[in-house]
Amino acid sequence: MKAFVTGAAGFIASNLVDRLLAAGHEVTGFDNFSTGQREFLAGACAHPGFRLIEGDLLDAAAVQRAIGGCDTVFHLAANADVRFGPDHPRRDLEQNTIATSNVLEAMRAGGARRIAFSSTGSVYGEAEVFPTPETAPFPIQTSLYGASKVGAEGMISAYAAAFGFQTFIFRFVSILGERYTHGHVLDFYRQLRQHPEYLDVLGNGHQRKSYLYVQDCINAILLAIGRCTSPVNIFNLGAGEYCEVNDSIGWITKALGLAPELRYAGGERGWIGDSPFIFLDCARMRALGWKPELTIEQGIIRTLEYLRQNPWVLEKR
Repeated sequence: MKAFVTGAAGFIASNLVDRLLAAGHEVTGFDNFSTGQREFLAGACAHPGFRLIEGDLLDAAAVQRAIGGCDTVFHLAANADVRFGPDHPRRDLEQNTIATSNVLEAMRAGGARRIAFSSTGSVYGEAEVFPTPETAPFPIQTSLYGASKVGAEGMISAYAAAFGFQTFIFRFVSILGERYTHGHVLDFYRQLRQHPEYLDVLGNGHQRKSYLYVQDCINAILLAIGRCTSPVNIFNLGAGEYCEVNDSIGWITKALGLAPELRYAGGERGWIGDSPFIFLDCARMRALGWKPELTIEQGIIRTLEYLRQNPWVLEKR
């Protein structure tokens, strides 16, 4: 495989790059380093099978030049800042939907015909069926991030029909693990380093979420692209469980040996567009023989340990 990985210096993508190189594939990484960390690619950059190109997915010509010679695209670059979407409403459109269009056009011009795309469980909005299957109808969108991913999914499936692409759309829950740089574990840990006597919590703490360990996520992606032959393949990716925010707080504070006062902002949502319950039906992926190796609690603790051992990640933000 000659792979092209967008957002290569990011959390999930850099782990994927390492896995692809270890499996003997050639990899071209593409990143503008707006949020990606060069440190995450230190090992890859020393590998003879890796090529790093610094560029922006909104520069269509640069993407087309970079993608030449690649046969499989792993499109993981995105603006993942769901909470602050209303503060910059065009960012999700540009970095998630328009950037995806540029990748697809570069593939069409360059001859690549297979793409794996990191979508999100947020496309289901506030679902009415739990666990939520891939066949659930899309409701009214509640976040600009989710809406931009729906648009990108539509473009990808349309290119499959129009140009013979093989496409893989993975709807993730929140991902945990090594190189984690964004999310509630980091936010809580940063707070507790600054003021261990109290913790500010968005919402009421009863929001129910599912999570998945990053290597379990990558296992699923690589298994699916190796097994499936259909033009369009859509998979939910998540653990077969969920937890409350309060559960996660309990695991984190216990691991740190702390008993802070919990100061809740109130309400069932942490922010505008936050879904109070996310739990995906992953039976379709499990039917291929995949299952997560880590529980949500194990993934949260492993993420916390990574942050404790790498405090520079907190300082970068």
